[in-house]
Amino acid sequence: MAMRAPMQDVASFLERPDMSFSLDTPSVTSLKSEAKQLREDRVRLGQPITHGAALEEIARAHGYRDWNTARAALPERVAVPFQVGMRVKGFYLEQSFTGLLIGVQMSGNREYFTVTVQFDGPVNVTPTFMFAALRHRVTATIDSRGISPALRGNGQPQMRLTPA
Repeated sequence: MAMRAPMQDVASFLERPDMSFSLDTPSVTSLKSEAKQLREDRVRLGQPITHGAALEEIARAHGYRDWNTARAALPERVAVPFQVGMRVKGFYLEQSFTGLLIGVQMSGNREYFTVTVQFDGPVNVTPTFMFAALRHRVTATIDSRGISPALRGNGQPQMRLTPA
């Protein structure tokens, strides 16, 4: 198997179709999440790297000279409750789930977030088991508490989301 240059691996990691990155300011926490995902991807490819090496590659991919430079320049966290790469759990249409937050976008009024969740396993979103409508990924609007302002017919929120 041919070895790819490290920066090509990081660039392809950042361009994966199953990951969408927020345009909000990156943070130390979000870069650490990306480094963790990069390490997991490399292990699956049979090319394990250390956590430090993953941090260095992610920092360079974001335009920093090295991890220490990124660490000094970035805030520890951005003041939002949900970040791309975060493991989450909750209820979607009253069905429990766990998954990975692959997209976060803050609304213009900064009151709501549009989130995209990749479920760990398919979620049946129908109220009856006579018919199955399985979802692997959903996009929903939530507030800073992780509760959707959109309600179902029974008054329950469409989504409730919390960090896993």
